[in-house]
Amino acid sequence: MTKAEIVSNVSQKLGIEKADIQATVESFMKEVITSLENGENVYLRGFGSFVVKTRAEKTGRNISKNTTIKIPAHNIPAFKPAKTFLEGVKSKVQVK
Repeated sequence: MTKAEIVSNVSQKLGIEKADIQATVESFMKEVITSLENGENVYLRGFGSFVVKTRAEKTGRNISKNTTIKIPAHNIPAFKPAKTFLEGVKSKVQVK
């Protein structure tokens, strides 16, 4: 599902114009991004958490030059679904 499909579905269900829903979705995404960039986690009860995870420093390989490189520690955004969300997906989506 794309962002446009989400906007369209929510617009139809709530009877609100697509432009208003689009602005709301964009604003939500900007708030999540801003919070994570500031090192703050975002907790949405019943849905999940957007968190900042730290990846440790590690050694990698540059295959084309056959050399080792040092990959520094860095932070990445991650999503952890809530238990109810996770259980719903596990029980309703068939394994392919």
